[in-house]
Amino acid sequence: MGAHGIVPAHEFLDAAWNQLGASALWQVPTIFWIDASDAMLLGVCLAGMAVSLVLIAGIFPGLCALLLWALYLSLCSVGSPFLNFQWDALLLEAGLLSIFYLPFRWRPDWRIVTPESFTARRLLWWLLFRLMFQSGVVKLASGDETWRGLTALDFHFETQPLPIWTAWYAHQLPGGILCLATLMMFAVELLAPWLMFAPRRWRHGGAWALIALQFIILATGNYTFFNYLAIALCLLLFGDTAWPARMRITSLPTGSLNHEWRWRVAASVFVAVWIITTLPLLSSLGILRRGPAPLAALQNAFAPLRSFNGYGLFAAMTTTRMEISIEGSDDGKTWREYEFNWKPGNVKERPKLVAPFQPRLDWQMW
Repeated sequence: MGAHGIVPAHEFLDAAWNQLGASALWQVPTIFWIDASDAMLLGVCLAGMAVSLVLIAGIFPGLCALLLWALYLSLCSVGSPFLNFQWDALLLEAGLLSIFYLPFRWRPDWRIVTPESFTARRLLWWLLFRLMFQSGVVKLASGDETWRGLTALDFHFETQPLPIWTAWYAHQLPGGILCLATLMMFAVELLAPWLMFAPRRWRHGGAWALIALQFIILATGNYTFFNYLAIALCLLLFGDTAWPARMRITSLPTGSLNHEWRWRVAASVFVAVWIITTLPLLSSLGILRRGPAPLAALQNAFAPLRSFNGYGLFAAMTTTRMEISIEGSDDGKTWREYEFNWKPGNVKERPKLVAPFQPRLDWQMW
């Protein structure tokens, strides 16, 4: 995204302004309209790190969440095609909902449960439900024969974007075990999300099933921060009673109407988010091909915020692996291959663990 990068931010913004005019400010929401220099790009990254540390310290958590969401949105808006993965969208959507979940106080009393935090918690549950349930639905809805025939894992560990060394062992498992694992994956993705709405013990069981699936994916592939973020969302399904007594915080109702305006805003956001994000879910189920015009217009209007998304990874399984070999020469006679740090290349070199970092150029070569 730098001045000498593959997709310089300043060139992208100039093209957007020339094509869209003033509407580009909304279509491409980013702080880099002020300055898209390399120093500004680096400054936003450093600012995000600093605000994250403040948030970890529990200081002004709501404000920190708002700033972090705005900073990451700024980067994603000018970072195409390198920052438009589903986990980037998931981080933005979770970050936006966290703004309503976390208190806007200097040192908040974490025991207090407000109407807006209660609503935002349910919105985060709804995000997790859509993430997991849609991931199962799109695999079946795509018509891919390997998913429907339960043979997808015969190929997945070898053809995934950035395999790690453990994937080699998973790939050697008998076909019957891989078939059973695929069936269990569908059971978790399609059934466990519904347990979020069941009584406490059932909800906890569903959460553990989802967490176990994320750990298995995490242990056999490089999927950046996606699995960690999904696990973090699963932890919201546990109440205080699920933790050891020494870790519990007894919740207190707010008992005050001082934040009634925030409750109304949170309730409005709940309705808007539920409507906007239901459309991709219904579409993936084949129930709705095209939403009503007003709802579609609402979805399009908020699309630039990248925080109201549909999900579903690996809808169609890649069954062969072909690698591009890039070579360079100083004299046009002697050619040498460029080796990527993380993408499979040298067949004698063991694949390495790189997650939660994502080498985005290596990934895009896949």
